[in-house]
Amino acid sequence: MKKTGLLILLLTTAGWAQSMPQERPPDQTVPDLASVHAPEGTVPTSNSFPVERIPTPTYADLYCAGFISKHVLPDANFIEGGLETPTTTKFERGNIVYLRGSGYTPGAEYEIVRALQDINKYEMFPGQQKVLKQTGQPYEEVGRVKIIDTRSKAAIAEVEYSCDGINPGDTAIPFAEKQPIAPHGPLRFDRFLPASSSKVSGRIVMSKDFDSLTGTGQKVYINIGSNQNVKIGDYLRVVRSYASDLKDPVDSLSFRAQMAEDTQKKPATFDPQLFEKGSGPVIHVRDLPRRAVGEIVILGVTDTTATGMIVFANENVMPGDGVEFDELNN
Repeated sequence: MKKTGLLILLLTTAGWAQSMPQERPPDQTVPDLASVHAPEGTVPTSNSFPVERIPTPTYADLYCAGFISKHVLPDANFIEGGLETPTTTKFERGNIVYLRGSGYTPGAEYEIVRALQDINKYEMFPGQQKVLKQTGQPYEEVGRVKIIDTRSKAAIAEVEYSCDGINPGDTAIPFAEKQPIAPHGPLRFDRFLPASSSKVSGRIVMSKDFDSLTGTGQKVYINIGSNQNVKIGDYLRVVRSYASDLKDPVDSLSFRAQMAEDTQKKPATFDPQLFEKGSGPVIHVRDLPRRAVGEIVILGVTDTTATGMIVFANENVMPGDGVEFDELNN
């Protein structure tokens, strides 16, 4: 009995010790709040200035991100088939493919891209289809091939890298090395930085794979580019106002929902010109603070568009969100 009691005591003590909060050595790579330069009118907290740890884009991030181009790419050179045609219709790394077109030379590398269309046609923000049409043609970056034989009417190539299955009909364009993105240390993220008229700004017009909600590591396309001095490696802050909820057919319904406590004598009213008026104070949605919801690093640019990778997100990032130059570029 004594041994049993002692064993129970030891197990209980061990369990209690494991449940106690364990002290960890401070992370010297993360700036603490005391070191944050507090903008005038602020008292920084971990909510208003969360830690922003910035991942470095990988090879796949750089070469599989996709892009939007105002200039439609020539499609005279394209994938015609492969070694196992017609039983195989998607080709990946190590497979043999055939290319139709001209100008091929042994050893030359080509990037395989695919012009995209959104078969759902669902708008993530009002007017998205019109904005996309004005922005350009979306392309997926599918992979890279190397020409190994030009003796036949169709050039023969080997797939060196694939982001997705390469299909007959995909376009081949000359391959170009991409600029790597330098690593960046963690920072504190100013969540409520007010808008500035001096900053170049644009918006996210689409996300990779037509996703509606995106987060860290995912790719987005914006409607500003080198004409607005956007460069590879630049950081852009993703921002959103509460007024955008008013334009959303689903989110706007929440403003009509009952928000008051039953015992509240004078419940507040949101925008009475749009919704029902109550007996309490009036709240104008446009007066609520604009908030930053994420950070993107630019992976590629054209003259009028850019491809970005989300490197930090404290909310879902969505098409329609605004973007602007960040102080990280300084």
